[in-house]
Amino acid sequence: MNEEERVLQDYQKEILDILRGPDEPAIKKERLEDYHANDMAACLPELTKEEREIFYSLLDMDSLAEMMEYAEDADQYLEEMEPKKAAEILVEMEPDDAVDLLKETSDESKTTWFSHMPVEDRTELQSLASYSEDLIGSRMTTNFVSLEIHLDIRGAMRSLIEQAAEHDNISTLYVVDENDSYYGAVDLKDIIIARKDTKLEDITETAYPFVYADERIEDCLEKIKAYSENSIPVLGDNKEILGVITAQDILEVFDDEMAEDYAKLGGLSAEEDLNEPVMDSVKKRLPWLIMLLFLGLLVSTVVGLFETVVAQLTIVMAFQSLILDMAGNVGTQSLAVTIRVLMDEQLKAGDKLKLIAKEMSIGGINGLVLGFFSLVGIGAYIYFFKHMPLHVAVGISLCIGISLLFAMVISSFVGTIVPIFFKKIGVDPAAASGPLITTINDLVGVVSYYGLTWLLILEIMQIKVA
Repeated sequence: MNEEERVLQDYQKEILDILRGPDEPAIKKERLEDYHANDMAACLPELTKEEREIFYSLLDMDSLAEMMEYAEDADQYLEEMEPKKAAEILVEMEPDDAVDLLKETSDESKTTWFSHMPVEDRTELQSLASYSEDLIGSRMTTNFVSLEIHLDIRGAMRSLIEQAAEHDNISTLYVVDENDSYYGAVDLKDIIIARKDTKLEDITETAYPFVYADERIEDCLEKIKAYSENSIPVLGDNKEILGVITAQDILEVFDDEMAEDYAKLGGLSAEEDLNEPVMDSVKKRLPWLIMLLFLGLLVSTVVGLFETVVAQLTIVMAFQSLILDMAGNVGTQSLAVTIRVLMDEQLKAGDKLKLIAKEMSIGGINGLVLGFFSLVGIGAYIYFFKHMPLHVAVGISLCIGISLLFAMVISSFVGTIVPIFFKKIGVDPAAASGPLITTINDLVGVVSYYGLTWLLILEIMQIKVA
C-alpha cells in the first residue's frame, strides 16, 4: 500500500470513529467539517442504514450535495432519504452530476423527486437529461456566470456578485450581446485589475473557443483539449449559452472515451463493469463473437485448401501458430498506433500515407530480424532434434522465415488501413477491434505460410515428408 492510500484510509477511519463515537451531535458536526467530501463519500458503504441516517443529519445541504457528487451508487443513498430531502440535494448538486445520477435511478424515484423540485430546477435537469450520451450537451453544467456586453467594469462586478450566490464557477466569465448570443469571454482577474470606467467589451476575448451542444463528443475532444481552458461554453443553435463544459468534465469525457475504446479493442460493443448482469455482458460480447466465428470458419476453409500440403509435410503444422501469433501481434500494435494518431482531426491524406508506409517499414524490419532468427533457430531444431536432412531443414525454416516477414508486413498494413478506412466512412476506428484485426491477419498468415510451403518445398524443391 502506498503512502497516499494509507492517508486516505486513515481519513476514512477517523470519519468512522467520529460517527460511531460518544460525542454530542454538534461536536461531531464540527469535526466532520475538516474532511473532504470524497473521503466522507467513501465511508458510506461501511455504514449501516441507521448510521447513514445519522450521518445525513449532521451535514448541511451543501455538504450532502457535494458528498453525493463523489459517492458510488449515490442514487441508492438518495432513495433511503425522504423524497423532499433527496430532491433538495439534487438541486444543490452540480447539474451535470445530478443528471448522471438521475440516469442511473428508477423512473419511479425520478418522478417522485421531480415532484418535490421547483419548476425552474426541474426543467433545467430535464433539459440536460434530454441530450444523448454521445453529445457534448450531456456533459455540460449550467454553473456559469454571463455578463451583458454593454456593462462597464463596475456594472460587471455588481452582476458577478449577484450571480455568484448561485454559481461558483467564476474563473472565466462569458459575455453575451444585446440578443443574448455568445460574444466572448473574460478572465475574472482581468475584471479585477481593470479600471472601473473601462468597458467590458474592451477586455472581452471574442475569439474564445466554444462548442455546440449537439456536437458529438468524439468529434470535438481534440478541439477542447487543444485550448486547455478551465471551461468552454456550450452553445445552442442560435448561439445562446446553454451551459459550459469544465476541465473536470473534459477529464471525465476523456476517461470515458478511453474506456469505451478499450472495450471496443477487446471486441466488446460497450464497456462492462463488475456489477453488470451476466446477460447484459453476454449481449455486448455475442455480436462480435458471431462475426468472428464466421471469419474463423473462413480461415479454417482456407487451411482446408492446403490439405495436400499438410498431408505430405506434416511438420509444417507445428509452426503454424508461430506465424499466426506474430501476425496478430504486429497487426494489433499497428492498430493501437493508428487509432491514437487518428485522434488528430487535422491529419491530411499525405500524413495517412506516411503512417501506412512507416508501419509497413517497421513491420518489414522486425520481420527481417525475426525471420532470420526463425531461419537459424528452427532450421537447427529440425536438423538436430527431428533428424531430417539438412536441405529439408533449411527449406522448411526458410519458408517460415519468409512467411513471417511477409505476414508481418501485410499485418502492419492491415492494422493501419482498416481503422483509417473505418474513420473515412464515419465509423469509430476503435471498432476495428483487436479480435477482428487478429482474425484477418490469421487469414493472411495462413495463405502466406502454406502458399510458400507448397510453392517452395513441394513444387520447387520436390520434398515430401509424411
